[in-house]
Amino acid sequence: MSELQEGNKADAGKPRWSLLPLVSVKEILKVMELGALKYEVDNWKSVPDARRRYYDAAMRHLTAWYEGEMRDPDFGTHHLANAGCCILFLIWFDLRPLE
Repeated sequence: MSELQEGNKADAGKPRWSLLPLVSVKEILKVMELGALKYEVDNWKSVPDARRRYYDAAMRHLTAWYEGEMRDPDFGTHHLANAGCCILFLIWFDLRPLE
């Protein structure tokens, strides 16, 4: 019986999704799910003055966490996950094509 040869996979230079810490991503997704239920899916894209407001929100969550509060009192989610969610929104606003 012959041994199997090592296979090839042309994935060099492609995104390595396995690098993401999925436990952290899941925490951010919990925030997103709760926001979608409270408001509606993709509501965050239409918030007036969103860049300033999500920056402020991210800083409130970071400050609360830094001062020792782990969970958001409204949602019960981790403050860093809330801040991460806000930062994802800010990145989206920053990278989207200008309309």
